[in-house]
Amino acid sequence: MAIMGLLSRSKIFDPIRKIWVAATPEEKVRQGVVQYMLEHLGYPKELLSIEKDLKTLPHLGALEKNFPPRRIDIICFAKDICPGYALYPLLMIECKQKKLDVNSIEQILGYNYYIKAFFIAVANDCEIRLGYLEKETNQYRFTSHLPSFHELLEQVTPSARIREPSDGAGSSHF
Repeated sequence: MAIMGLLSRSKIFDPIRKIWVAATPEEKVRQGVVQYMLEHLGYPKELLSIEKDLKTLPHLGALEKNFPPRRIDIICFAKDICPGYALYPLLMIECKQKKLDVNSIEQILGYNYYIKAFFIAVANDCEIRLGYLEKETNQYRFTSHLPSFHELLEQVTPSARIREPSDGAGSSHF
């Protein structure tokens, strides 16, 4: 992870946006997760977006909804995993500088109400929790492991269909 000092503020290089950004505690978490995804888990750089505005997501562009002004920390797209969309969100990650808690889970579930990524995750500097919707119970289950890009793709079968939200986005088990 590239870090440089500028006067009294330090900066960190974001390889996805290709810019130097302020090295805030949350940004250090975000860049650490991105670096791990790229170097160890085989996530394609060209399919990752950082701090993506909800309104600019390609699969939501045709919808005429008033989306809340939110930015997604990390989103990984995949090709041809949802009928009708060339790119669709496979994984969405919310990064936190603090301990992961129920509020962190609720935040990512709230984002996913709109985005409908197949997998969601929350991460801090020492832990990551991956969530997926268990179809039988319509509840999210969380594990303490971030699979590789190819492992997640294997879980998204051709028969997988995007679910419509019921009364929210299911309940969480943290």
